[in-house]
Amino acid sequence: TRRIKMAKSTFSGPVVSNNGFIQAGSNNIVDITAETTLTFNDHAGRIIEVNDADGAVTLPSIKSGELGAKYTFFIGTDATDLDIKTDGTDKFVGSLTVAITDDAEKTFIPAATNDVISLNGGTKGGDKFSYLEITALATAEYMVQGLLIGSGSLATPFADS
Repeated sequence: TRRIKMAKSTFSGPVVSNNGFIQAGSNNIVDITAETTLTFNDHAGRIIEVNDADGAVTLPSIKSGELGAKYTFFIGTDATDLDIKTDGTDKFVGSLTVAITDDAEKTFIPAATNDVISLNGGTKGGDKFSYLEITALATAEYMVQGLLIGSGSLATPFADS
């Protein structure tokens, strides 16, 4: 079997696939085990499994040609002090739900100045199997949605840097 490696292609008009696109394979999952700054080329459209309990993951600065880029996070290790943050200029909009095992849950909406999602594995969520989707929505604006698993008296995971 001959394998062909394709180069990155950029289109300015619509691309149509009558049967869809399938993103699969070992390169579709990116494992994070240390403090990391994401890039559009290496992380957008992939599943980012975070196995660093107390690190920081920084999203790339939003560029106009990269609007709609989605960063999907799966928490593979219980967080203790894990931050997912922007460059400080970009801010979060949307909402995150933090749920605990006894069916209690609370949804949190970021303030206009929030640029950090801080997970502690407890009141702010971030236990193993939590997930978030963060999408470059507009200039300086990331839309966030997801379900965080936590415990205790639930508190907002959103903060300012």
